[in-house]
Amino acid sequence: MFTAIDVIRAKRDGHRLRDDQIDWVVDAYTRGVVADEQMSALAMAVYLNGMDAAETARWTAAMVNSGEVLSLAVDRPTVDKHSTGGVGDKITLPLAPLVAACGAAVPQLSGRGLGHTGGTLDKLESIPGWRAQLTVDEVQQQLREVGAVICAATTGLAPADRKLYALRDVTATVESIPLIASSIMSKKLAEGASALVLDVKFGSGAFMKTLADARRLADALVSIGHAHGVRTSALLTDMSVPLGRAVGNAVEVAESVEVLQGGGPADVIDLTLALAREMLSLAGLSHVDPAPVLASGEAFEVWSRMITAQGGDSAAPLPRPTHTHTVVAPTDGILTSLDAYSIGVAAWRLGAGRARKEDPVDPAAGILCHTKPGTPVRAGDPILELHTTNPTTIPAALTTLDGSFTIGSAAPTPRPLIADTIRP
Repeated sequence: MFTAIDVIRAKRDGHRLRDDQIDWVVDAYTRGVVADEQMSALAMAVYLNGMDAAETARWTAAMVNSGEVLSLAVDRPTVDKHSTGGVGDKITLPLAPLVAACGAAVPQLSGRGLGHTGGTLDKLESIPGWRAQLTVDEVQQQLREVGAVICAATTGLAPADRKLYALRDVTATVESIPLIASSIMSKKLAEGASALVLDVKFGSGAFMKTLADARRLADALVSIGHAHGVRTSALLTDMSVPLGRAVGNAVEVAESVEVLQGGGPADVIDLTLALAREMLSLAGLSHVDPAPVLASGEAFEVWSRMITAQGGDSAAPLPRPTHTHTVVAPTDGILTSLDAYSIGVAAWRLGAGRARKEDPVDPAAGILCHTKPGTPVRAGDPILELHTTNPTTIPAALTTLDGSFTIGSAAPTPRPLIADTIRP
């Protein structure tokens, strides 16, 4: 029989936790036998001393086993995608229907935004009537009939992660790679998909600020997936500049629809297609080229059916801001930088995001980036367009945007959107 003190002491002293210790402490914490202060001490010990790949895989398995695991009874190969979050990252919206249109089933259980990173569910809830909460039976039916579902995770999936996630947030242990990786993968493994592609972002607008840290996280995520028999790979993608031109909720839905109808910004199209190709490869559908499927409108048809299946009206007008403010170029030159983090925080201050999980969001709030780095501008040209329904939020957003872009005389060196792909 174990005690919490035994497990805490072992990790505090730098020892590897045994499988039975991990199974016991995660289960006991989920049931309330291990107290928050004890799990806080263990989380700090893990933060300081780490866990090896086998420990992390077992910790993840224990969190998966703390709740239910979906059984996806569909006649298509199942594949999911997860992004570590960024600014303007609306890729799930065009990607899920695109991969479904190519023949796979995409069970995308998504979350809400917090701070400067947007949430997929918040974006979709700007569509009139659309609902995020589905039963397991509804998820199954929609996967069979439509091929794609984007919804909130059920409360029965990885309950240990929900408790531990909240604890990490208030104990300065969020940045632990093993705890980040096990948190992400416990929910994804509980979804029951047979393959998973991860979009691990780096840069100012991402959780991981450097490519080296993003690679460490990607390696951990792919290792966990492989250990659990799920075909897993990861793309390392640049989030130093906002993705696309729209940052917010309704504005990102509108941009996603534009992509699904054959238009949209090149970076959003490129990343959507790159992730689609990786997902199709892992699903055994590498012979299908997603580019012509996207251009043909087939993916847009799946999008419309997906939205309708969840009560949404895909033809209804999206929420519009009642107040706008344009930030213009102060001088002639070339836009040399556009900081993703500053743009994300400004959009949050306009009402597009939340400081706490219970805060409401303004579906019409956000920012449109009228130009991106490398583009010539003249004094007075629009750079950013702020949207909100609450004009009192604009001054704080403008303060946040001070220094968010630079104008110079020479174009910056182009940075690749995809830095690398990690496979087992």
